[in-house]
Amino acid sequence: MTDEGGYADDAVRKVLTASDEGVDAVISTAALLLACAGASAQSDRLVRHWLAATGREASRLAAEPLTARAWAMLFAARRETPDWAAELTPLDLDAEAEAHRAHLAKESRDPLRALAAEAQAAAERDDVEAATEALGRWAERAGETKRPDVATLAACRDVAPLLVDGVLTVPEEWARDYAGTLVAALGARYRPERERGGWRELVAEIMRLRGEPGAVPPPASPAAIADVERRLGHPLPADYRAFLLTCDGLRADVVFPRLLGVAELAPAAEGIGISDPEGIVLRPGTGEVVEGDPVFGTTVHPGIRALLEEHLRLLEASA
Repeated sequence: MTDEGGYADDAVRKVLTASDEGVDAVISTAALLLACAGASAQSDRLVRHWLAATGREASRLAAEPLTARAWAMLFAARRETPDWAAELTPLDLDAEAEAHRAHLAKESRDPLRALAAEAQAAAERDDVEAATEALGRWAERAGETKRPDVATLAACRDVAPLLVDGVLTVPEEWARDYAGTLVAALGARYRPERERGGWRELVAEIMRLRGEPGAVPPPASPAAIADVERRLGHPLPADYRAFLLTCDGLRADVVFPRLLGVAELAPAAEGIGISDPEGIVLRPGTGEVVEGDPVFGTTVHPGIRALLEEHLRLLEASA
């Protein structure tokens, strides 16, 4: 399954900008997509993070009859209902299967619905080879669509077991990254208001989640900070000075560049370059930190602490 239609990027944009109802619909579709791609663990992970970030009820992911039917068929194929779905209303699967046959029979120009119907018909007559071939064509079409109708596919009673068994399996790293990107977007939209204590506690927690507990780098000296302020020709923002007095820069992580030590700070186009490779710039007049990201584009953080809080949140989401 490919993403030529850019539905991953489209889903992230909707999570960041849509109404709450729109966010719920996007997460439901994404979680169904992961479940249909043999990545039930990543599907459950995404839903649990959505629940934690929004505080909403799981029933909102099954608000439409078709979506509720899709989840019910997938859970039946898995032979288990995950903990997050315990509150969903149990459905009569025989009645739902009949209702879905009627849904598939309705006239439609959607090629994905036609392919879902073809796969269901083949699976119903135990022709696994033909069902698998139809599902492969469904996946190709879905990869060209920003928001594929995955609920109609998942709601096919005889197709759901094939999906759960991994007929449309995607690479594990793709499923993990797709879920993780949406988890990050949820965190960015529904960032909790919480205190993480002082600067040392914040950096220590970052290092712990990086797998380096107790490895807080040494601080810069007040004299070194004063020296760089003279060299740059203006004072550093208060929270950035506090960061340097906690640790003189920060080692790189898999998804985070190295933050420079005080002796390496140098003028940049919009202020002071504070990372290696380049991409994170401190605006000394306002204290803002400008970060370039391939998924989210340019983000302006109110300060260095906000940047590190974001990094910590991403580490938590990937744990």
